[in-house]
This record gives sequence, C-alpha cells and structure tokens, in this order.
Amino acid sequence: MPRFETIDFSINDGLATITFNRPDRLNALSAKLKSEFLLALRSLNRQDSEARALLITGAGRGFCAGADLAEGGNEDRDMGASLTDTYHPFLTELANLRIPVVSAVNGVAAGAGMSIAISADIVIAAKSAYFLQAFVNIGLVPDAGSTFLLPRLVGLNRARSMMMLGEKVPADKALDWGLVYDVVEDDALLDTATKLATKLASGPTVALGSIRHLLAQSLTNDYQGQLAAEATAQRVAGRTEDCVEGVMAFIQKREAAFKGK
Repeated sequence: MPRFETIDFSINDGLATITFNRPDRLNALSAKLKSEFLLALRSLNRQDSEARALLITGAGRGFCAGADLAEGGNEDRDMGASLTDTYHPFLTELANLRIPVVSAVNGVAAGAGMSIAISADIVIAAKSAYFLQAFVNIGLVPDAGSTFLLPRLVGLNRARSMMMLGEKVPADKALDWGLVYDVVEDDALLDTATKLATKLASGPTVALGSIRHLLAQSLTNDYQGQLAAEATAQRVAGRTEDCVEGVMAFIQKREAAFKGK
C-alpha cells in the first residue's frame, strides 16, 4: 500500500477507511490531497482489492472545507479546466466504486467537500456538523457534482436556497431534509459510522455494489430501461456464492456468513 501525506488510508477486515488529514486547513482539497484521494480510490476499484466497504471522514475539526483557495492564485486560471483535470477523476472514481460508501461528517462539509460527503451511500453526521454550498459566497457556481446530487436528495427548492443563499445547513436540519441518514453526538460519530460500515463490509458485496449502481441508473433510465438493468444485475448477483449462502441461511433460519464472492 502506498504511503500518503495528506490522507490516512487503511483496509482492515474488508473495511477501507480514508481520512482526509490536513486538519490545520480543515482538510481543504489541495492538489496533493486530490491526487492521493484518486490513487486510493483507484486501488479500491482494482479487482484484487480486499475492500468490501469504504468509510470516508476527516481528521480534526472538519470533514472537508472544499477547495484550498490559498493554494495558488485564481486570476488567470481556467477553473473549468481545473475541475475537469483534478476533480472529475476522483468524483467519477468514487461514483464507480463497486463497494458501498459511508461518510462520517465532523464539522464543516463545504463546497466540493460537501459533494464528497453526500456522494456516499449513507451519510452519518455529528451534531456539530454543517453543510455549506459556499460557491456563491466567492462568486462561483456550485460544482463537483453538487448541482446533480443535491436536488435529487433534498428537492429543487431546498437545493436552490442552499446554492443561492450560501447559508449553513446544520446537521439536524440536514437530517430533516433527508440529506443525511443519522445525526449522533460528536464523540460517537466515528464509532457509529465504523459499526455501520463494518456491517456493510460483512454483507453481500456484489449485491451491495449493484444496488448503488442501480439507484444511480434509475435517475436517468425510463421504467423499461430500469427493469432491464435490474434483470442484468440480478443475473450476476444470483450466480454469487453469497446468494447461495443467503438462501441457505434463510432456509436454515440462521445468520448468513457472506464472503463478498
């Protein structure tokens, strides 16, 4: 496993954990962090990866404050090219993961950091956490996939208000809006998220990966197209060892022991 400077990356008992580790900058996305995040995600997408679920969190007081605006000037930079070159690769890799993803949001999740957080299949937030579409506050438009993800999670009106007003949405309101799965005490965040991610890492990995991709496809498929996608995914899942184990466990009235195969 490669050594990283701006993230902590580990795999234990099938659970991969990526921790953004620039706490002095609230884990802002520097060029180095983006590059290392992409490398870690690519390793998880390898066929020989042992990971069966991914947990993403941030070190210190925040999950991720978004782009590191202190890194270089913006005067003559093509910010659209910056997105295409340095953001879209890791966002696409994250979306294409074959394993379920949990994010544990501590403190601020702003800008592209918020996009990463809400790209997870399940989002757990600390009570102190907040979500911020910060772009308009510096004269920019929302990016990093937020204009795609956010309206689908909270509805167009709420997404519009977050993006145009640039106001913080605290964890409790995010829960009420359906932006997160659960809100817990700050000191219970990592333990709660790890237990949930560990449960996913012990599940039927092929089926779980197919569920996340089927849900993504459902946003653009018509009904017949989605039925076809379900049949294709079910054909694959039905041939796994985990499916055989799951059926046998059901018949024998015992807990299934899935192996991710």
